[in-house]
Amino acid sequence: MVAMVRERVWAPLQGGLPPVETVTGPVVEIACDESGFSGSNLLDPATPVITHASVDLSVAEAVGLIAALRSGFRYSPDEFKSGRFLRGPDAGEALGWFLAALGGRAHVHLVDKEYFLVTRILDLFLAEPSYAAGTRLAQEHRPAALTLYRARHSAGRDWGVFLAAFVELVRMKRRRRPDHPIVERFLQARDALARDGLGARAAGVLDGLSRARVQAVLTRLRDDDPAIPPPLEPMLPALAETVLYWSGGHRQVLVVHDEQSALTAGRLRRLQQALADGSDEAGAAPGRLSPLAGLVTVDSRDDPRVQVADLLAGVARRLPGTAGDGPLQPFLSPTSLRDPER
Repeated sequence: MVAMVRERVWAPLQGGLPPVETVTGPVVEIACDESGFSGSNLLDPATPVITHASVDLSVAEAVGLIAALRSGFRYSPDEFKSGRFLRGPDAGEALGWFLAALGGRAHVHLVDKEYFLVTRILDLFLAEPSYAAGTRLAQEHRPAALTLYRARHSAGRDWGVFLAAFVELVRMKRRRRPDHPIVERFLQARDALARDGLGARAAGVLDGLSRARVQAVLTRLRDDDPAIPPPLEPMLPALAETVLYWSGGHRQVLVVHDEQSALTAGRLRRLQQALADGSDEAGAAPGRLSPLAGLVTVDSRDDPRVQVADLLAGVARRLPGTAGDGPLQPFLSPTSLRDPER
């Protein structure tokens, strides 16, 4: 009797923008993964932040790190998710060893989803939307966003209503109703928030969200204007900041990323160009090649470097004190999209 061997059948990988030709000159290859991604549901209280982690390990180094964790701390293959890792019997010691092993070889970009939504509101309705928005390359409206975000404590439930109205406003793929009622709901939420005594500066920010501007941007979104990044997608600015960090202003970055449908070739090409256009602001000579050389998607089960990045991202999202002086502090990006005082 002949034994039947079942081959694993996986769906084709989604996303990615492989380099058009061989990358030359200074280049670093990094592996990335995220934790806390919830699609366009950015108001899920169970996942208030998303973390995007990256490592510059070789495959052999990642294999060795995972093997050392399994042999030294008795982790089984199915325990390399952050929840189980942090509940292990020797979790404290294992975490300390893991972070020490990654010293100088890893980076974490953290995004507060509510703060991201505030920056998106201002980027869309007070500025010209771009793929550089939400990164260090476009900081003009960041002080206003921070002012509005910090005023939320005076708003009560009106704050959540305002953010939810914005999410509904720009979520075009699920749109079955005419725009007018949704625009009115957003503007009413804006007005209710303005009556909550947020202070003159925050009220001034809300005054700038005009009906004409909102309707103009919605028209462009409905027409699939390629110049406007997806309004509810924090992965793109997180990836941009990750690339800028590893580039250091003098080398290109080739990204190996866990499969991510949000990172389509079209979006990545526009992000690649935005990073090239902003290279002088990032500390490099203008007109150079984009720091993003390309992005290749993989299944995390096939790449131990992505598995390490996934574990780091999950630990960074779950560990209390991540935003303060905890053990993750040396890895956290100073340009993380969050209130620096929180």
